[in-house]
Order: sequence, then C-alpha cells, then structure tokens
Amino acid sequence: MISDKNVARIAGFCYLIVIATGFFSEVFVRQALRVSNDAMATAHNIQANEMLFRLGFVADLINFVVGLPTVVIIYYFFKKTHKVLLQIALALVIIQTAIIAVNLLNQILPLLLLSNDTYLNTFQQNQLATLSLLSLNIQSQGYAVGLVFFGFYCLIIGYVIYKTKAIPKTIGMFYALAGLCYLINSFTMFLSKGFSNPIFNYLAIPILLGELSLCLWLLLKGIDTSKLNEE
Repeated sequence: MISDKNVARIAGFCYLIVIATGFFSEVFVRQALRVSNDAMATAHNIQANEMLFRLGFVADLINFVVGLPTVVIIYYFFKKTHKVLLQIALALVIIQTAIIAVNLLNQILPLLLLSNDTYLNTFQQNQLATLSLLSLNIQSQGYAVGLVFFGFYCLIIGYVIYKTKAIPKTIGMFYALAGLCYLINSFTMFLSKGFSNPIFNYLAIPILLGELSLCLWLLLKGIDTSKLNEE
C-alpha cells in the first residue's frame, strides 16, 4: 500500500509536470511563434518550426491528462472536512479541462490550413495565414475562458488549505492569490480593446509562486494527515 504522504508526493510530481508542460507550450511555443497582428510572419514561424508547434500541442494534452490525478488526490485528502467545497472545486476544474482541451482544436488548425495542398489550391497564402492567426486568437480567448473556472478552483483550494494545519497557511494564501490573478488576467483580456492583456507580466509571478509553492510542498513534504481535522 502507498502511504498518504507518498500519495501526496505523487500529486506534487504530477503538478510539477503540469507546470512544466504549461510553461513550455505557452512561452516556448505560442508566445515564441505567434506575432501579434502579423498573420504572414506567424504562418512562416509555424511552418518553419512545425515540430516545435506539434510538441506544444502534445505538451498541452499531457498537461490536461496529468493534471487530473492531482486534483483528484487533493479532493481525496480534504473531502472529509470540506466536502461540499471540494466537490464544487472538482467540478470547476473538470469544466476548465474540458473547455481548454476542446479549444486545442483551434491550436492545431493552423497546421491543417498551412500544410494541406487542398486549401492551398482554394485560398491564397495570405488568406490562409489570416485564418490561422484568427484560429490562434480564438484559442487564446478560449484558454482565458477555461482559466476563469481554474481561478475559482484555486480560490477554493487556497481557502481550504488556509483553514487546515496539514499545509502551511501561507501556501493557501499564495494559492488563492494565484486564483485571483487568473481571474484578473482573463477578465482584463475580455474587457480590453483588441483583447490585449497589458498586465499579464505583473500577474505571472504571483501565479507561478502560488502554484509552484503548493506543488513543491506536496512533492517534498507531502500532507500531514494527522492535522487534516485541525483548524
């Protein structure tokens, strides 16, 4: 039998994979290859780095699959003391995963458009490039929609952690702050002209701090189950 502490460490390891794959696909693929308001440059980058683009897609898929054991394990540990909140949190993260996973079709669409002779015979290159950039823009907004649900998930889990002594309260505060930053990030995009996000760089640090702190605590320390019922 696997001890509870090792189960928590499995969750931490899975969470580390989630963070690594998400960081890779966002920073080294989407941000690196996409050129705002320049469809032809974006199309050229995708075609010149096709394998990198595909790896970003695969990394996102791994992100979603590996992320599910993490949230289920967290649910397993805290459901006895905060069952209703944990059920709501689990529902939120499942919805988030479904939205972003389906939304990945918009990320793979540029490859279908730019590398298929059938489309090249029907549309001009600049038209295909414009459609590809539009698809990536839709993917970006769909991702932001999914992160609204994840933001509320982080707020709930942060509160639950804060209320227990099994994990330091500061980690719960950082995790809740990460959720708040996700919400601010998404709604800033929705409300900004051109769906730009001028404050993302300021939000990235607290988001990373919140998620990485919980991830590393689970991985290195696990959860002290003897304190789960203490508040």
